[in-house]
Amino acid sequence: MPKTAVGLFENPGVVDDVVREIESVGFPRNEVRTLGEPLDLAVTGVTSIPHIDFEVSLTRELMRIGATKSQAGAYVEGVRRRGVLVFATGLDEKVDMAAQIMNRHGAVEVEETTGPEPLLPHGAHQSMTPVRDSPVQAGRLLEPSGGAAFFVW
Repeated sequence: MPKTAVGLFENPGVVDDVVREIESVGFPRNEVRTLGEPLDLAVTGVTSIPHIDFEVSLTRELMRIGATKSQAGAYVEGVRRRGVLVFATGLDEKVDMAAQIMNRHGAVEVEETTGPEPLLPHGAHQSMTPVRDSPVQAGRLLEPSGGAAFFVW
């Protein structure tokens, strides 16, 4: 099964160094990918909204490789804030080395949190229909550190 390490970098300037170092441990270039928010998003159809299309596609791809919806949302938010994702796919030991490299270069940690629905001001509750009584799961970005995540698909 393929394994992928994913790291989010708030500083796009370190990404080239990260990729170079990952390649230096034997990763083929076609197994290391980077993704930032495109500057020129093309319209793909009559009802297309380029930013939303990009974010939906990225969320779908992250969930396809094993990220939860909340993790994917946190990564998309990081890219929206001009961050860059680095993906390294391969064998376990090489992917582990890639994650270590990402962490040394400050990959942002994405934490999945679970908690109650946020409390809205009293007036907002009067005009809303309750949607659920269950906890809400959300992703959030933490400080740069040991943030590379592993996904097996």
